[in-house]
Amino acid sequence: MSRAIARSLLVAAAVLAVAAPALAQSKAAIQKLEDQWGAAFNKGDAGAVAAMYTDDAYVLPAGAPIVHGRDDIQKFWSAAMQQLSDVKCTAVDVKPLGRSGAREIGTCTFKTKGATPQDGALKYAVVWQKVNGQWLLNTDIWNMDK
Repeated sequence: MSRAIARSLLVAAAVLAVAAPALAQSKAAIQKLEDQWGAAFNKGDAGAVAAMYTDDAYVLPAGAPIVHGRDDIQKFWSAAMQQLSDVKCTAVDVKPLGRSGAREIGTCTFKTKGATPQDGALKYAVVWQKVNGQWLLNTDIWNMDK
């Protein structure tokens, strides 16, 4: 193999190695995680939802106190599952934050439960953190559209 071809292959491998973390933070990859979160929520599986957060994560709900830590996050989402259904979140923008973080901006739609269900919508910002090779939510904040 010629020296020029070997050098080209080395450069290509280096470019791919540098690009790989960004690919993990792509909008499509984050949307897949959002789809998993929504599926777990809609099944009523608060444990699976909480497992998508880091141990020291924060949830900052609109109009409610800060929730900190996976155990309290599970309790929070368990209570929310009694009130909401048909949650669907859509990643609008994803920005890599170094090699092990990403900021996501998105929207969610949902229905309230009860005698007269209503449609709802919100916007959110989350920070994803890569922990032991897995992307987990570290910070989760939202507010209502209405």
